[in-house]
Amino acid sequence: MNSICVFAGSRPGHSSVYVEAAGKLGEAMARHHIRLIYGGSSRGLMGKVADGMLAGNGQVTGIMPTLLFDAEIIHRGVTEFIEVASMHERKAAMSEMADAFIALPGGLGTFEELFEVLCWAQIGIHRKPIGLLNVNGYFEPLVEMVRHSVQEGFTGAEHPALLSISADPDELLHMLKNKAENLK
Repeated sequence: MNSICVFAGSRPGHSSVYVEAAGKLGEAMARHHIRLIYGGSSRGLMGKVADGMLAGNGQVTGIMPTLLFDAEIIHRGVTEFIEVASMHERKAAMSEMADAFIALPGGLGTFEELFEVLCWAQIGIHRKPIGLLNVNGYFEPLVEMVRHSVQEGFTGAEHPALLSISADPDELLHMLKNKAENLK
C-alpha cells in the first residue's frame, strides 16, 4: 500500500482532539512511507493531516477543483498540487491514485466521499480497503446507522466488514495494510 486518500473536514471541529488526531494520522502515514492523497486545502482537518505528513517528510498530493480556490485556501506546501475542473474530477482522480481510503471526522462532504467509495466497494468497482479514524467516538452514530440498514434489510450482512475502524492511526494503518493483502 503506497498511497491513501484521506477524506476530512475543511473545518477543525469544536474539540482540539480532532485537530490533534489529524496531525497524528499524517505523522503515522509519513512514518509508514504512505503518500497522502487529499483535497488540497490548508484549512481544517484536511490541512492538519497534510501538515502532519509534511512535518514527517511525507509525500502529499492535493487535488482541488478551480471552483474551490476562493472558498478553500490551497495548501502551498504540498509535494504535488493537481488542479481539476470539477468535484467529480477531483473524486475520480483521488480514487484512481489511492490504494486505500481513510475518513476523518468531517461534515456532509466527508460523508458523501466516504459513502461513494463504500458503495463502490460494495458493488465491486474497487477492492481497496476503507478505514474510519474514529476520533472521540465520532463515527459511532454512522456505524450504528449502517448496522441498522443491515437489520432492516437494505444492506447485506457482509458489507459493514468493508470498514476498518480504530481511534489509533497506527493501528488503523496496520488494519488497512492487512486488508489490502487479503484483497489481492
